[in-house]
Amino acid sequence: MLTDIEGRTAVKLARKTIESFLSEERLSEPQELGFELSPVFGEKRGVFVTLTENGLLRGCIGHPFPDSILEEAIMDSAISAATRDPRFPPVGEDELDDIVVEVTVLTPPEKINAPPKELPNHVEIGRHGLIVKQGYCQGLLLPQVAPENNMDSIDFLNHTCLKAGLSPDAWLKGAEVSCFEGQIFKEKEPQGEVFEEKFSCE
Repeated sequence: MLTDIEGRTAVKLARKTIESFLSEERLSEPQELGFELSPVFGEKRGVFVTLTENGLLRGCIGHPFPDSILEEAIMDSAISAATRDPRFPPVGEDELDDIVVEVTVLTPPEKINAPPKELPNHVEIGRHGLIVKQGYCQGLLLPQVAPENNMDSIDFLNHTCLKAGLSPDAWLKGAEVSCFEGQIFKEKEPQGEVFEEKFSCE
């Protein structure tokens, strides 16, 4: 778990990385950006960076698995969310004053070992994010997606399958389902105060 201070630092690091990359077209080191990072940023963690503009998604990319240290994963995900999300054109410098930055630090995904029909009982809305995998197809939805869109556990499983490019009921037909948890830190408004967002579980 990150402390409030570490969470604020994570979001500020993501924003500064985007600002620096868009203005200088290169990846800066955290020290160049004025950050002194605590040891947790040297631990391998999964992380996603989400950008929203006027309440609408503007970019969301990350590392589902703890394959990089947190510092590098945040910076890489921030640049990718701003410039490499295939669903959106790259963010322009003039947009940064309108964009809210959100960082979700993930626990390692764990496969849910249960018969398909029982999977919804193992998914806690507001607590769990999901990964569905079948063959070369894989889709991930962060824990905040379900409560933000008023989904129940079946809706959440269906939408994660769709994200993977599968039929919505693929989870009933043998697709592998894993869950993870996420610690969410986001700006209250663009460049504003950072808070930890928590959803009450069902």
